[in-house]
Amino acid sequence: MKRHLIVIAALVLAAAAIAVLHAASPKSETSAGPAAYARLKTLVGEWEADTGMGKVHVSYELIAGGTSLVERESGEKMPAMLTVYHLDGDRLLLTHYCMAGNQPRMLARAFNPETGEVDFEFLDATNLKPGAGHMHNVKFRLADNDHFSSEWEFYENGQRKMAETAQYTRVE
Repeated sequence: MKRHLIVIAALVLAAAAIAVLHAASPKSETSAGPAAYARLKTLVGEWEADTGMGKVHVSYELIAGGTSLVERESGEKMPAMLTVYHLDGDRLLLTHYCMAGNQPRMLARAFNPETGEVDFEFLDATNLKPGAGHMHNVKFRLADNDHFSSEWEFYENGQRKMAETAQYTRVE
């Protein structure tokens, strides 16, 4: 009889722990993922910005039947880079193929449909040596159909080293 009571008590405690973990899990990145991705898809086209690194050109293209959004970035004083945005279930992820030689992945943690703001936070990276510099977070603000801004945060040795901001205008 005591054995049955112990098993029942263990099951009740396990069920309670699972319920607490489920209730505490962040929901903003999962519930906002599809809506944020739908908004990002409106960027398809050609964009330009004047930045600290000269004129920058960004193009957006949907591939794989609309399941991935590819961003190609090039500039006067920087090598070309690529970022791919896609849904993983309800989570919106990006992988940034950086001139720093690594590939950080970020997860959309917040989306505000009124302001068009999408906030991505570092998830993990490939080819990233301990302490090496990498893009860590990015914020987009899609103001209207012809303007958006971005702020990419660069981290090194676990600390924010700099941010690259740009105000883009649609050219095509």
